[in-house]
Amino acid sequence: MVCAALLGLAAGEARAEGVVVVLGDSLTAGLGVAADEAFPARLQARLRADGYDYRVVNAGVSGDTTAGGLRRVDWVLRAKPDVVVVALGANDGLRGLSPQAMRANLEAIVGRLQAAGARVLLAGMRLPPNYGADYTKEFEAVFPEVARRAKVSLMPFLLDGIAADQRLNQPDGIHPTAAGQQLIADRLWPYLRPLLRPAK
Repeated sequence: MVCAALLGLAAGEARAEGVVVVLGDSLTAGLGVAADEAFPARLQARLRADGYDYRVVNAGVSGDTTAGGLRRVDWVLRAKPDVVVVALGANDGLRGLSPQAMRANLEAIVGRLQAAGARVLLAGMRLPPNYGADYTKEFEAVFPEVARRAKVSLMPFLLDGIAADQRLNQPDGIHPTAAGQQLIADRLWPYLRPLLRPAK
């Protein structure tokens, strides 16, 4: 799905519409829900309904970490995005990876996107308390720090109002249902809208 979306842009093809890429992991890819139920697709529907001329590319890869996202930046830039939503870090935390390394990866991702002229929205992540107070605090502090240093917009928590709500999550307790994905899109919209060109 992602490859098709990107390869659909022929080299040098003129386009009036803008491009929003969502660079993420299984939460973005929409693991366990239909493709049109994942939050990038729901953002696409909102953009169209509200008169914004943008195409949304779902660049979510299940299991991806910030290191994996950094390796995919050049590929993402082939879509010539106007806006990139960076929604990575959940797997770094679930695997107990270094918050310092995660911060370095996110800073590199954001820096390369900005250098290419894209506006960036960084989505923060939080961890369950069983990962330990010190680790979870250090992990969560990375996102606002990266956003502040790079002067980019920050959605503090991608799963705000969804995490730990059994009604909005699949049986694994991690991946949102279709209703949860819709809520992500709804909560993300106020952060995304200021980065867009005015609607028609």
